[in-house]
Amino acid sequence: MKPGYYIAIFGGAVAGSEAASELNANGIRTVVFDQNALPYGKLESGLPKWHYKLRDRQEEKIDEKLAHSLSRFVPNVKLGEDVDFKDIYDHWGFTAILLATGAWRDRPLPVAGIDSYINKGLYYMNALVNWFNHNHDPDSGLADMDIADGAIIIGGGLASLDVAKIVLIESVRNALKERGIIENALTIEHQGVVKILEDHGLSLEKLGLKGCRLFTRHSITGMPLTSIPEDAPAEEVEKAMASREKILAKVQEKFPFEIIPNMAPVDKIIRDGRLTGIVFEKTQEKDGKFTNIPGSRTEVETPLVISAIGSIPEHIPGIPMKGEIYDVENIATGKIRGLKNVFALGNAVTGRGNIRQSQMHSRQVSESIVDQYLAWKEEDYKEIFDSAENRVAARIGSILEALRQETMLSAEQIGKIETAITDMQKPVKYDGQYQAWIKTHLPPRLENQTDH
Repeated sequence: MKPGYYIAIFGGAVAGSEAASELNANGIRTVVFDQNALPYGKLESGLPKWHYKLRDRQEEKIDEKLAHSLSRFVPNVKLGEDVDFKDIYDHWGFTAILLATGAWRDRPLPVAGIDSYINKGLYYMNALVNWFNHNHDPDSGLADMDIADGAIIIGGGLASLDVAKIVLIESVRNALKERGIIENALTIEHQGVVKILEDHGLSLEKLGLKGCRLFTRHSITGMPLTSIPEDAPAEEVEKAMASREKILAKVQEKFPFEIIPNMAPVDKIIRDGRLTGIVFEKTQEKDGKFTNIPGSRTEVETPLVISAIGSIPEHIPGIPMKGEIYDVENIATGKIRGLKNVFALGNAVTGRGNIRQSQMHSRQVSESIVDQYLAWKEEDYKEIFDSAENRVAARIGSILEALRQETMLSAEQIGKIETAITDMQKPVKYDGQYQAWIKTHLPPRLENQTDH
């Protein structure tokens, strides 16, 4: 074993696997720790399952990268829970630590005390999409979610449109099942709720379904469904506004849900220990800032509230935060403030971000959170993933420059790290056979259970 660098990467998926690949190509050893059994991140839990072809292509790319001889893998280890960051930082002896931990935490709904009613009338987007992606698998281990008719969604970005689709798909699928009609989620998504029901001589009204409503603080044309650069001329702004209306019209044609604009949640309605509604105030927007209109409160009763207002990184003890995101002192490298050779990648770097903005602007802008707004078309997702890979590759180049003066680890030091990794693999029953592990742990796929 020769002297060299050894870098720990927390989080696989697009960012972590690309970082490992770039480092391995430079002859640097890496170990990728992932909190899940599979290193695919939100490809499994956040990319709606109707995008299964794209999911499979991206996961194959991740597998190719993580199967490299210089890369090791430790599944089912979550930083901050299963392993302490301070222990890794102080005692393991890595040359550097890269955080590709993503944005797994839902941004809290800004209503005091409302999180006490999670699963009691309130769901958050991340848990909902994860459940939807695996609800065809009886062995998923996920608690069932009751998608009540008449649900309201709070959001306004593209992610909230996907949530509305999921709510309608599940509501219609369940209502049809009660009539002895079996339709799967993939077919309903592909054809749309309206067409599926028409084929059976039905409609939402005939099924007795109210559908769902989406409440947003934005106006219809102000919903962040397409990017508008800050310095855009008036005609470009007008085109973007029209494009937003077209996006909504297109989705509502197949999935008829109502959008209630210019409304922000300010309070909750509780009955018998459950969340049974939301108090909204009307909003007005000026120069990108929202204010609530005094005296405009409206109570909205509902059996279910779903919050889809974005995702943020989870706080990890020992890693400084700045607001909702990690405290980064150098945007080129993603270096975390006050920690030597600890760098953030991907979604962990910046908080809010519009996917399409990061696509349309050159990649000089810092990374945007992919989870903030889900894309609508499959090619949008592909562009997002490709862009993420390119950004990580550029960042790794900057990190390598920053590490150029670091002393290489001795063969003995590398050996100690290798032993510590093996010791951590044992409790999770990972024997180092990457491809065999993946094959064993892939969940059942709905597309393989249907003729879709």
